[in-house]
Amino acid sequence: MHIECGARTDQGKVRTSNEDSFVANLPSAIFLVADGMGGHAAGEIASRMTAEKIEEILSEGQAADSREELLRSAVEKANTSVHEAQKAQAECRGMGSTLTVLTVSGDSYAIAHVGDSRAYLLRNGALIQLTQDHSVIWPLYKSGVITKDDISRNPRKNLITRSIGTQPQVEADVETGSALEGDLFLLCSDGLTDVLSDGDLSGKLLNQDLNPQRLCDDLVDAAIAGGGPDNVTVIIVRLLPD
Repeated sequence: MHIECGARTDQGKVRTSNEDSFVANLPSAIFLVADGMGGHAAGEIASRMTAEKIEEILSEGQAADSREELLRSAVEKANTSVHEAQKAQAECRGMGSTLTVLTVSGDSYAIAHVGDSRAYLLRNGALIQLTQDHSVIWPLYKSGVITKDDISRNPRKNLITRSIGTQPQVEADVETGSALEGDLFLLCSDGLTDVLSDGDLSGKLLNQDLNPQRLCDDLVDAAIAGGGPDNVTVIIVRLLPD
């Protein structure tokens, strides 16, 4: 299959800096979003370190029995790098990052995920969230106490339970699946999903006349028009026949 992608990040209307980082490595089919935390420079450092380490390891394809093992190893090494940096530098204490990474190879995909950035799959007109938020709010949604749309309105929505670098070890959710012609993947930071509902996302992604970059621009512009309360990063990956 042929892969097309688009990517865009924006500071938004409220933040004084952009702590998001992303990778859209089309030749290696590596795509990721990392949303830093820890305040200004520290958050930027954490997300950049995470993105660079994951891309480096996956690009080199270091020895592993499977893509799942390679992804887990990459996450562990990124976590160690960020954790050691935040311990060694006073100005970086407490910094960390979310991570959502997608790789595509042949007729399959693999995703590794930590935090509350998200990955979605649009297939046959239906939008599916592939990741589960590692947040204090997500279990309330899963148990039916609140709705999906309630998450973005909850004052505790940004309290995450897993992140890269804040602890010596971290457990990533890793999954694989079949990749089909026509599939469209969306990776994004919570600056998008705190503003746009799944219904909003689906409506915009179903506009197949737009190429991936135009779709990214449309989504980021919509988040900013909705108030732009946070940094927002969007990657679109579309699988097309050769």
